[in-house]
Amino acid sequence: MSVLDLKPAQAIAALAAPVRVALVGNPNSGKTAMFNALTGSRQKVANYAGVTVERKEGRLTAPSGRAFSILDLPGTYSLRARSPDEAITRDAVLGRLVGEASPDVVVCVADATNLRLVLRLALELKTVGRPCVLALNMIDIAERQGLEIDTERLSRELAMPVVGTVATRRRNIDVLIDQVERRAALTVHAGASAWTEPSAAEIRALHREAERILAACVRPAKRPDTWTGRLDDVLLHPVAGILILLTVLFLMFQAVFTGAQPIMDLITAGFDGLSGLVGQVLPDGVLKSLICDGVIAGVGSVLVFLPQIMILFLFIIILEDVGYMARAAFLLDKIMGGAGLHGRAFIPLLSSFACAIPGIMATRVIDNRRDRLTTILAAPLMTCSARIPVYTLIISAFIPRRQVLGGLSLQGLVFFGLYALGLVSALAVAWVVRKVFWRGLVEPFLMELPAYKAPDPLNIARNVLQRGQIFLQRAGTIILSMMILIWFLSTVPGKPAGAPGPAIDYSFAGMIGHAIQPVLAPVGFSWQMSVALIPGMAAREVAVGALSTVYAVSAGEGHPAALGGVLAHHWSLATALAFLAWYVFAPQCASTLGVVKRETNSWRWPIIMFVYLTVLAYAAAFVTFNVARALGGG
Repeated sequence: MSVLDLKPAQAIAALAAPVRVALVGNPNSGKTAMFNALTGSRQKVANYAGVTVERKEGRLTAPSGRAFSILDLPGTYSLRARSPDEAITRDAVLGRLVGEASPDVVVCVADATNLRLVLRLALELKTVGRPCVLALNMIDIAERQGLEIDTERLSRELAMPVVGTVATRRRNIDVLIDQVERRAALTVHAGASAWTEPSAAEIRALHREAERILAACVRPAKRPDTWTGRLDDVLLHPVAGILILLTVLFLMFQAVFTGAQPIMDLITAGFDGLSGLVGQVLPDGVLKSLICDGVIAGVGSVLVFLPQIMILFLFIIILEDVGYMARAAFLLDKIMGGAGLHGRAFIPLLSSFACAIPGIMATRVIDNRRDRLTTILAAPLMTCSARIPVYTLIISAFIPRRQVLGGLSLQGLVFFGLYALGLVSALAVAWVVRKVFWRGLVEPFLMELPAYKAPDPLNIARNVLQRGQIFLQRAGTIILSMMILIWFLSTVPGKPAGAPGPAIDYSFAGMIGHAIQPVLAPVGFSWQMSVALIPGMAAREVAVGALSTVYAVSAGEGHPAALGGVLAHHWSLATALAFLAWYVFAPQCASTLGVVKRETNSWRWPIIMFVYLTVLAYAAAFVTFNVARALGGG
């Protein structure tokens, strides 16, 4: 039904409402770059109702003044969905999601250098009945390679407009917006589509049609991308490629530890100065203790690690933008397959270096349920950014700051070793799960390798800042509230008059810590450490703030000196190493366990995860403590 067929009031309402535009495309097609080019900073990230699939929506105002609502859907190769991510994309396009209106226009985003699979997707989208536009993204790379694409004939064959774009440089974005606006004026949709899933025979027919269109509209490159081939000859080499990958990861972790130190020192000095200023202004009492020992000592000791977390994300985002992540997945496929993991598990496991939550959510790209569950159980062993505060604190306090092996940081080497231990442990757990519980062959790994491309600085900056903002939000909500709770437990009830020992021994935290400590004594943990482990289950980085608060209250002198120095005074080397070993396997934070429950739709798997990680953490800490003590570490 055309807008012209509506009554005047209906037509005005239809034109006033934002045009809903869905971006659909294969993985690595530049869809997210297109979303950023269209929406800029006017975007928000949430989850779809009832699931943990990320929902990205942004706003755009066309030169005509018309408002657009842009929805960035998960990557898919077909509407014949075989994974949760693909199912969300299919249902969003069809208008089947609860509380979600169907899109007015679908923009199919394609990698112009690799049209084979996306043409089949475009043909599938055509059968849905929504107005479509095909965006040939990265058209500049196709032109450099000498690919000849007959866009006019391609448009006729597909019965939809075709626009060549370069999203990272906003090339032809205005043309794309104009075509979307034109298509939006053609049809007004209501309700869900009557579309039915194509059969295997119909998919094969669509694939044959896509091959015919490709042969008719695209001529092979006259100047093949020899640089991609030359780079892949080295980067995908079974020996050189692995060595280069390990070098990249090693340099990343060195930068995380050494590059952020000057900024961390400034943040530490700032919080120390703030604590001293507040301590001078406020009189001794409950309020001063709350602000200095609870808020400043707790939150400040966690926020100091923000630079390291942002450097880690900077590396990950750059490598993904360049196109190296897909190569890394290809390189590690045989290794991961030997451990019982599907090749696609590399992306979820790598995402878990930042946080286990998006890593577990990313397992939706794995079709087989057993492969997904194996990856979910292994993902928490990857060293997430929440462990960085704990690792950095202990390493800084107990590992000398000196250069070894020709200028490498010893602290950075230990840091890298902890990450490597997490990776090896994840592979070992996956191997045990596959051998003991789910014997059978791992499905073959098929993946399109994207062309190398220059990273978009604005996209990198936006994503890094987003991750930093998420960390700060955690600091402003979970961490702050937990620090206030720890301070309360550490100060209430007060010390009875004339009682011996520090006041914290008579607090709720002291009672809890002393009650738990006998269980943790064999691994060398003090009662203060026992107290810190409890809030650490809400968020791992909270354990650092909890230690800072407990020792600050214990000192009874406001904000203490650097926490690392305090721990070096109170802990032996064996205890410190045992604490590191515990956090390599530390039981997951509550939010991660909640995501596992939602992803698996069962409490069985989060319970299994919590139990097996607790057992591993205790065993690792026990062995580490006793071996280190036997070797003279305290």
